[in-house]
Amino acid sequence: MKNNHTLIIGGGIVGATLALKLAQNKMPVTLVDARPARDESAWQAVLSKRDARVYALSLASINLLTEVGAWQHITASKRKADYSQMQVWQLNGMGELLFGDSGDQNAAPEILGSMVEPAVIEHALWQRLHEADVSDYLTVIAGHKVVNMDWLGAQQGYRVTLDDGTAIDARLLVGADGRGSFVRQQAGIGLDTLDYNQTAICCAIQTEKPHQATARQAMLPTGTLALLPLADIIDDDKVNPQHWQSIVWTLPPNQALALIEEDDRFIADKLAAASHYELGAIKQIESIASFPLAAQQAKNYVADNLVLIGDAAHGVHPLAGQGLNLGMLDVKVLCEQLMHDFTRSGGTLWGSNQTLRHYERSRRPHNSLMMHSFSALNWLFAGSLAQTRPIQQLRSEGMYRVGKIKPLMRLFAKQASGI
Repeated sequence: MKNNHTLIIGGGIVGATLALKLAQNKMPVTLVDARPARDESAWQAVLSKRDARVYALSLASINLLTEVGAWQHITASKRKADYSQMQVWQLNGMGELLFGDSGDQNAAPEILGSMVEPAVIEHALWQRLHEADVSDYLTVIAGHKVVNMDWLGAQQGYRVTLDDGTAIDARLLVGADGRGSFVRQQAGIGLDTLDYNQTAICCAIQTEKPHQATARQAMLPTGTLALLPLADIIDDDKVNPQHWQSIVWTLPPNQALALIEEDDRFIADKLAAASHYELGAIKQIESIASFPLAAQQAKNYVADNLVLIGDAAHGVHPLAGQGLNLGMLDVKVLCEQLMHDFTRSGGTLWGSNQTLRHYERSRRPHNSLMMHSFSALNWLFAGSLAQTRPIQQLRSEGMYRVGKIKPLMRLFAKQASGI
């Protein structure tokens, strides 16, 4: 079993999920996370505050988290906001798309996904990583960074050195260490990038009207404005439920910079007006932050004894909320391919070039398509060319026609679910 050892660099959601999947399959795995370990009291201090950011987990991601035993902890925490509808509209022209609306008033709504704060998912995974049923196959090292990687040849794999001098040998090295991936850089894998010249403003808002389990996205001339349901976390919320949303507002950098320097009341009023008061006035606003937007993709996902997953391999525009979901699909496909080839070879083949190339052929074209699709949608709605009359008319007519084709809308909703 020593030769089947897997070393995962990056203990975020994607890396931790892969570690649990492998451990559940009785494959030895070590997970290295540069962030210091938290005990339960430290986790509760983090979770006591509302996070303005949420991940829009698809049904496929929820199923994967259920398989590794983390979703059960999320459900028990009640820190999730399921959504059964997605509403997309544009303010300058006709056309609205409503996904998940069955039209049957007597049927219980089927969820399309769930909005969950990052720390809630990470806490659930942290709980699972330390449970007895995976402990025989899983080693977690927290609070240490990788400082060196040496390839020892195809039969041995990598020797990785941590900042405390610890050396770890691994047949397969997995880079799950985010957009600035050290593993990717050290492996000499290049990066294709696309700067959107946009900045996203993120915050949490309390609205006059409830969100009604609907994820909303307004396509504005300046960029997208997403209003995403947030879980009710304190007693005051539960008296007035479904009134908290997570906001991601995409703007040109100069407009975003000017806006974020204003006071909270001014920003709240601007947000309400930009959404055309879809949920009424904004009563409170919390945790305002901003970040530049860019897409990127590794030129290769694999090298000898090495594979990239999640943000280390790809990063997309946030307008469809699919970044984490793409990473979770990486985990599913990679684990299935690793186990398939291991079983077929009678327990001798682990992380071979053939296995890794199969993963790359499966995931890279799909992720490329998603990345370019999101870029095209962003181009279609934002920017100077998008505001010309022919593009506006084409866009409005297209949304109107698509919205009338119910089978097509159901297909789009199924695609968004990831299953």
